Amino acid sequence: MAELAFYCLAAVTLLSALGVVLFRNALHSALSLGLCLAGVAGVFASLSADFLFASQILIYVGGVAVLILFVVLLSGRASELRMRQVNGQWLAALLVCAVLLQGMLRTIAAYRDVVAGQGGAPTTQNLARLLLGDQALPFELISLILLAALAGAVIFSKPDPAPEETKHGCLL
Repeated sequence: MAELAFYCLAAVTLLSALGVVLFRNALHSALSLGLCLAGVAGVFASLSADFLFASQILIYVGGVAVLILFVVLLSGRASELRMRQVNGQWLAALLVCAVLLQGMLRTIAAYRDVVAGQGGAPTTQNLARLLLGDQALPFELISLILLAALAGAVIFSKPDPAPEETKHGCLL
C-alpha cells in the first residue's frame, strides 16, 4: 500500500511539474507549481520524513501561495498573465535533459538491487539539533539572503518614475 501511495504521489509530482513548464498562463503555472510541491511533500510523508514533509508544506507551498498573489496583483491585465513559455534555446535544453536522464538511469541501475527498510524513524529531533546547533548560523544567513532577494524583487518590479517637467517645459 505504501508503494502505491509513493508511485501515485510521484506521478502527480511529475505531471504537475510538466504543467509548470507547458502551461501558457502564468497563474496556471503557479498553481501547478503548488501542486508539484505538495506532491513532493506527500512523497516525503510516504518515506517517513516527517520534518521535511512539514517544512515542505509550510515553506514552499505557502511560498507558492504568495507567488500566486504577486502574479495576480503585479500583472494588471489578464493579457499579461499569458506569455510565451518557450524560447529559442529548446535544443540546448533538450540536450541537457538527455544527459541528465542518462545520468539518472545509470544511478538507478547502480542501486537496482538495494531494498529500502520498511519502517522509518522520526527525524525531527535530530534535524532540530542540527538546525539549532551547528547549522544555526548558515540557516540564518540563508534567510537573510532570501529576504534581500525578496526586497530586490519588489524594487525591480516597480516601474521607473517618469521625469518631472519644470514650469518652462524643460526636463530635469
